[in-house]
Amino acid sequence: MSLTVKSKVDVPELIEKRRGQIIAAAIELFARDGYHVTTIRDIAKRADVSIGTIYQYVSDKEDVLFLTLIEVLDAYQRHVPAAIEGVSEPLARLHAAIKAYCTVNDDKIGATVLAYRETKSLPKTRRKIIQEKELATNRLISACINDCVSAGLFEEVDVELFTYQIVMFAHAWALKAWRFRPMMTLDEYLARGIRLMLNPKLTPRGRKAFTKLNV
Repeated sequence: MSLTVKSKVDVPELIEKRRGQIIAAAIELFARDGYHVTTIRDIAKRADVSIGTIYQYVSDKEDVLFLTLIEVLDAYQRHVPAAIEGVSEPLARLHAAIKAYCTVNDDKIGATVLAYRETKSLPKTRRKIIQEKELATNRLISACINDCVSAGLFEEVDVELFTYQIVMFAHAWALKAWRFRPMMTLDEYLARGIRLMLNPKLTPRGRKAFTKLNV
């Protein structure tokens, strides 16, 4: 089994367009009917393409699931570095990173939920790729936390656990959308969550810096 998804089409723009259609349809159907019940025929019908067209861009349904999960993780890798680029103040960088992470989950709620439900449906080799990409994104968050510690803004913290506290907070916006979305906007969720997570860890210097963030 290939760890990458091969396409019979070699035009990057067309691959991106068609796979985008396929992924969008698959997310909707996987969420509604389940991964195992949904067929390639169902995906083709929802994407308004022929079954033959789908097989030009993927080999099977597992490829579709893999692409869907990879897209979410790649989105973190695109948006988090872009959000913190040029932000020098450590707390502001961490805030920007958390906001970017949550924004991706807000934009890709269905795919985020799908990742929790169906990553186990992938073979071990592909699950390993998913895990490695998750860890790469986590390192972006961890670096921001370490910068805050080095700058004397945080007390010493368990960086690994704090990173996952932030990650799970971001994912909860998607996983518990039924609860949070009727109650508050994403910006309100961010402000409340960031205050809750950061306040216990701030040094006196950190509290002054945090006040300037106006969170």
